Amino acid sequence: MDKIVKQFPDDYTPLLIEVKERIRNAQYQALKAVNKELVGLYWDIGQLIADRQSDNSWGKSIVQQLAEDLQDEFPGVSGFSRRNLFYMREFYLAYHTLPKVQPLAAQIGWTHNIIIMQRCKDQLEREFYIRMARKFGWSKNVLIHQIENQSYEKSLIGQTNFDQTLTPKLRSQAKLAVKDEYQPEFVGKMQFYLAALDQLVREEDEGPSIGIILCKEKNRTIVEYTLCDSRKPIGIATYRIVKQLPGNLKGLLPSPDEIALLLEDIR
Repeated sequence: MDKIVKQFPDDYTPLLIEVKERIRNAQYQALKAVNKELVGLYWDIGQLIADRQSDNSWGKSIVQQLAEDLQDEFPGVSGFSRRNLFYMREFYLAYHTLPKVQPLAAQIGWTHNIIIMQRCKDQLEREFYIRMARKFGWSKNVLIHQIENQSYEKSLIGQTNFDQTLTPKLRSQAKLAVKDEYQPEFVGKMQFYLAALDQLVREEDEGPSIGIILCKEKNRTIVEYTLCDSRKPIGIATYRIVKQLPGNLKGLLPSPDEIALLLEDIR
């Protein structure tokens, strides 16, 4: 028997696409609302625990008992372990004096909040990752990678240091240098910048410009093949970011107030 081919109006496919998109959007909005309520609940529980522990009348054993009673009352509902109750307390204590951060934290997942609390101790650094996770919808693994990659420190340097310390002609070249990994096209770009420097900036009594590409990682084989035909003197080196800023560089980073203003631009 021949298969019956159904005929649909020409505008059916656009209709199907639009309906699917609206369903997905509704599901996303519902998940956001559930997450906001959940984080709000955890905030309230954390506040209740913190308030009762402020006078030392509540010890760790009482929190353990609270966890057991909640698990008995709500079997099958995750989130009421002893450890998570202490996370709720830590969550409240971390942000209860920061009214502008509280609503932002409610817009990212609870696991994301725990990761930020555990891995970031500076309040401005925490706010940065909350805003970025909210803005770009980072997954848990992406968030961990960004923290381990020290994106907060790099963002501050990228936003302020070059503008304060370099001339406009050198800013683009400097920003090119701060890359996480080396790809071969960076050499082509560096050659372009070096040619421009030699023709437009270099004085007659000066030697040729030398380019150095700084990167977190580099592959020796790729570097050798890429540089073998380069006509400009170019070097490639890895860099390491440290938590403790050298004393002679402290004046190059923005103050806490200036950092707070920069964070306001992350919507």
